[in-house]
Order: sequence, then C-alpha cells, then structure tokens
Amino acid sequence: MQYANATVPLTGVPLSVNFLRPEHYLIFIFQIVLATTTVVVAGTVVISILATRALLIQNRFIFMLNTSLCDTLVGLSIFYLGLFDVHEGYPSRNGTHNFLPSLLGVNMLTFMFAQFDRYVAVCYPFMYTRFITRRVIIFVNIYCWIHVFMQTTAQFCLPSKALQLYVVSIISLQVIIFTKVAMTIKLYVVARFQVERDPPGPERESNKESLRTIIFVVISFLVLWCPSFVNIILRWVGRGVSFENEATNPFAIMARFSALCTPAVYMWGSPALRQALVRTVWGRVCPRCRHR
Repeated sequence: MQYANATVPLTGVPLSVNFLRPEHYLIFIFQIVLATTTVVVAGTVVISILATRALLIQNRFIFMLNTSLCDTLVGLSIFYLGLFDVHEGYPSRNGTHNFLPSLLGVNMLTFMFAQFDRYVAVCYPFMYTRFITRRVIIFVNIYCWIHVFMQTTAQFCLPSKALQLYVVSIISLQVIIFTKVAMTIKLYVVARFQVERDPPGPERESNKESLRTIIFVVISFLVLWCPSFVNIILRWVGRGVSFENEATNPFAIMARFSALCTPAVYMWGSPALRQALVRTVWGRVCPRCRHR
C-alpha cells in the first residue's frame, strides 16, 4: 500500500514515508545514517586492503575485500531501498527485480567459501599451500557474483519461470544456511582444540585470529539475516508478516544492517587491518590518528 500523500521526488518514485507522523522522520533519518555509515565503514576497509600489498597477498583478506565491496554496494542501495517506496519480492512495487537485495546473497555465498578456506588452511596446511592459490581464491570470489546475479537475471528474463526459480533459490539458501551453521560449529571446534595444541608462534596467532573473525562474522550475519529469511518462507504459507515497504520492514533492515556489522567485525578481529586503516585512510583524514 502506498502512502496517499507521499512526496514524489524527481525520480517519480514516492518517498518511503509521508512525514505525517513523528516516527516517519525518525525512519527517514535512520535510513540515511545507516546508508552513509555502511558506505564509510565498508568503503574504508575496501580502500585499506586494496592499498596494502601485505594484505592482498593473503587469501583471507581477499574474502574480506569481496564482502566489504559488496557491503559498500549494499550501503549505496539503502539510499534507494530505504528512502523510496520500494517493495521487492512478489508482488513488486518500484523494485529492482531483486538485484539490490541479491547483494546479500553474494555475501552469504562468499562467507561459505571463506569458511571452507579457513578450515582447509588450518587442518590441512600442506595441501592448502599447494592447491589453494591466490588465483583460485580470486576465481571463487568472482564466481560468487556470477552465480547470484545469473540466478537473479534468469528470474528477470524468464518471467514465466520466475516463481519456480524463486522457490529453487529459497531451497538453495536453506542448504547454504545449514552448511554455514555446520561449518561454524566445525571451525569453533578447530579453534578451541586443534589450534590450541599447535606450538606458540606467529602462525598459530594468525590462525586463531582468522578463525575467530570468520566465526563472529558468520554468526552475526546469520543472526541479522535469518529473521528476514524465515519471514519470507512464512509469507509463502500465509503466516508471515507484511510491511508497507522496505524502509518499514524491520527484518529487511536487520539484514541490511549486517553490511555495517561485517566490516566492523573485520576491524575488531584483525590488528593488521586496523593498522592498514590508520595508515591509508584514518591517518590521512585525521593526522592525530597516526600517533595513537
């Protein structure tokens, strides 16, 4: 349902709220703050990794770069999904044929491959160094984008099969979620027992850091994203909750909030990334940060 007196900007698409109640102003301001903060935080992580060769040669930071780039685009997408009267899914209203929401799907697939990467790197280091090269990691990250957007493009180009493809995508997401949960438990066991038995040294600390980071990232992503996923499934059986648009949908807001949470966890979990941030971004914006 569209707002009857909603302001229509130059884009021709009504705004997400009509500003007739005080909470409308809060919703609109919150969406602007969330979008801007996400772009700034995720964008600085992208710049720092790209500008630091020592990070680019490590496979785990390639995954961080991919998800942070995706999170930056999610932040930019909030300027449309959160500020305008948009409803994705079925039926769509002023939607993007799920292209913008699909950015979160890229993240989900990337996290799954990152979990496998960390598991093999810690448990099978000799095989990892021999077969999992930087080219392989780059190819895997590119594949995440191709897979998700080919699926979305197929739904757009084949409207007669859109419903069937949508159901297949939901089932695929269920498989990915169960895989991610199982891998999270497995990585926790590895971090809790196997890594602790390794001799002290830089490699052990690096493994602990990478495992801790990916575990927290995946858990936070699932916690923020799963309510929206569950609500989508419930709506298909007539028991879900519907909202005016994407801006007033708390489940969609939680899912998009993961785009801010993920790069923040990267900063918290990686001292090397924090140093790169200070040297390449924060230190230039605020010279005093270099000396802290």
